[in-house]
Amino acid sequence: MSMPVVAARGADDTAERGERIAKVMARAGLCSRRDAESWIESGRVELNGQVLTTPAITVTGKDKVVVDGNPLPTRERTRLWLYHKPRGLVTTNKDPEGRPTVFARLPKDLPRVLTVGRLDINTEGLLLLTNDGGLARVLELPSTGWLRRYRVRAFGRITQADLDSLKDGIAIEGVLYGAIEATLDKEQGGNSWMTVGLREGKNREVKRVLEHLGLTVNRLIRLSYGPFQLMDMPEGEVREIRGRVLRDQLGETLAEEAGADFEAPLFNLFTPEPEKKSSGVRQKSGRSGDRPSGERAPGGRATGGRRSEAGEAGTRSAGTRSAGTRSAGARTPGDRSTGQKPSGERREGGQGKWMTAREGKSETDRHKASKSKRADSARAERDKGGKPGKRKPSGPKLEKVSPRSQFRMTSAPRPRKDTSQDRPSPPTRRIWGDEGLVEDKRQQTRSDIDKRDRNGPPKGGKGPRGGGRS
Repeated sequence: MSMPVVAARGADDTAERGERIAKVMARAGLCSRRDAESWIESGRVELNGQVLTTPAITVTGKDKVVVDGNPLPTRERTRLWLYHKPRGLVTTNKDPEGRPTVFARLPKDLPRVLTVGRLDINTEGLLLLTNDGGLARVLELPSTGWLRRYRVRAFGRITQADLDSLKDGIAIEGVLYGAIEATLDKEQGGNSWMTVGLREGKNREVKRVLEHLGLTVNRLIRLSYGPFQLMDMPEGEVREIRGRVLRDQLGETLAEEAGADFEAPLFNLFTPEPEKKSSGVRQKSGRSGDRPSGERAPGGRATGGRRSEAGEAGTRSAGTRSAGTRSAGARTPGDRSTGQKPSGERREGGQGKWMTAREGKSETDRHKASKSKRADSARAERDKGGKPGKRKPSGPKLEKVSPRSQFRMTSAPRPRKDTSQDRPSPPTRRIWGDEGLVEDKRQQTRSDIDKRDRNGPPKGGKGPRGGGRS
């Protein structure tokens, strides 16, 4: 006996807003929307006890959905991850050519995720992952206005004037590309390094635009996507953005448009693997200049938000401040509920702690107050007549070792050799004369003359004219 079939709902039955059944199944983490549609067509999905045959139906929280005899899992909280994609991976679930994919390299304990946009097989860098299909769709839209920033190495020569011509957009083979911000960083051998920022992200946009200018792109690294930055993440690593930071960066407008849910529970907890400590031997990372180090990529712009503090003029974020990872060893505010003070310790992976706009403002105010206090104390010391920061000497007075030395100091001068004492008289010499070997009678006279020349003229007297011997 076959069960009755449920048809698509009409407009009169939309008093309460709902979502498409395929979207609800994908949001629950069972499968993709395309797979959900095929499951519905094969009769594997039931709605309120009746088998579905069409995915064109809207369900609400009051409806009961059963897949393969099991109730639909509860919706999980909206989450976002940063992934450093290596070269040679295809951004797809299944590749018909059998090439390695991004999803095959992700950690096993990571829940089912979607990619925000795509990166070509030879493109590396930041790739956003999320468990919310609505959030992925909103962040991909050019109308969101989030800036994607890339580091590009291309073969050929180009001037900054040529790159400035891209600010007004360009049309190539009937395809219109929007405004592109490009800066020439340096020239290395036959290659040119550039930083390129765009907001549309069309298929192979960077490569096609630079090929139109006579360059051949041989390396492409995505540094940032909106307010989220790659920073110094190791290749292949996955990091999750805290829910409070994600909510601040999206803002109310984007969160409502994406249908993000930050109140739902967490079921699939992801714990990244601890980084292995280096053995002390510095590994070579290839050519110099191939890997950007410590380079900041500013945030982008979102609709209906305040100005982002990520730092790029003309770019806006729907949140309050950029969520770029702070540098290692940065001070982090303590827990307000416990009243702990910032510890200043380094976090795992050499990264600072994520801070909201309110926490960042309080941390900045605390630094300013500390700096003002130090300046006031230094000013008070100057008013008293003392020089601030100058230490007073302690211990016995030091004396110089030698009048020729200005650096060697000691508390007890070294004994000097007494040259005032007469030298011992030399032994009697014998010289050859007319009578053979005779005693030198003028030896004492010559010794006195040599001694006088060494000691100089007597006090109150003058030496012989010309400085010669008498």
